[in-house]
Amino acid sequence: MSQSIALVDDDRNILTSVQMALEAEGFDVRTFPDGDEALRGLTQKPADLAVLDIKMPRMNGMELLQKLRATSGTLSMPVIFLTSKDEEVDEIMGLRMGADDYIKKPFSQRLLVERIRSLLRREQARATPAGNDPASIIIRGDLTLDGARHVCAWKGQHVELTVTEFLLVKALAQRPGHVKNRDQLMDAAYGEAIYVDDRTIDSHIKRLRKKFRDVDNDFSQIETLYGVGYRYKE
Repeated sequence: MSQSIALVDDDRNILTSVQMALEAEGFDVRTFPDGDEALRGLTQKPADLAVLDIKMPRMNGMELLQKLRATSGTLSMPVIFLTSKDEEVDEIMGLRMGADDYIKKPFSQRLLVERIRSLLRREQARATPAGNDPASIIIRGDLTLDGARHVCAWKGQHVELTVTEFLLVKALAQRPGHVKNRDQLMDAAYGEAIYVDDRTIDSHIKRLRKKFRDVDNDFSQIETLYGVGYRYKE
């Protein structure tokens, strides 16, 4: 059975082109031109995942997300935000409100498909009652990463990470003390065929540190080597 994707954007060209790309990948796609219609449609029939534009008339993406997170049927539905280059504040607010990931416009449709597949795999793993696969678990001191269930914990406390953030922590923690430059981190988080700006990686690292420091104010395991890259402290 096809997995269902809800696509919400007031730009008809994006709705049409992305719908075609996702349907070509085997997804069942429902499109909505604004937040009001999306809220009604998703309340009646939830999707497996939603892709929401932030800037929309009548009800913007963050308002829609807030209402979806307050509705039982869509409480845990994965959400990806589409944002413009100048909307970093909105990105941060959206992630804090419960979005799972975000992609900047203009975006690669291949990147969107990969992010969608990653989130759906994560949700499927969470719903699987099978025991943990020891090979998927990384323990580095106070850090625990469970790749099969996309779970991150620091000193026993859960740290909520997006798919991209989880992949970045994993790339660094796999080899403590070894420096990863930005290109290597881009490959780990986005794949070799997709290019993102260096500042995107820096922004992710900044948010990662904040999330860990919300749990432990003394967190300092992710180190910056200026002009070189980042490493996870041994």
